[in-house]
Amino acid sequence: MKNLIEFIGKSLASHPEEVIVDVREKGRELVYTLYVAPDDMGRLIGKGGRIANAIRSVVKASAIKSGVQVHVEIEERQA
Repeated sequence: MKNLIEFIGKSLASHPEEVIVDVREKGRELVYTLYVAPDDMGRLIGKGGRIANAIRSVVKASAIKSGVQVHVEIEERQA
């Protein structure tokens, strides 16, 4: 799952070298945080959040096959 999110993030980002994915457990759910460069925030969120929602949909569909619940957050990477 982490590799999928990282692949999507790097494919969409202008600065793929700055894309990092972190995972943590929150109850029965896995929370993946996609950290991107400040310049890439708008690119990965998209107009009206369309790209972010598409990323979440793909990841959730993949998670169903694995039998886990996931949540994807997109945050600006701190220097």
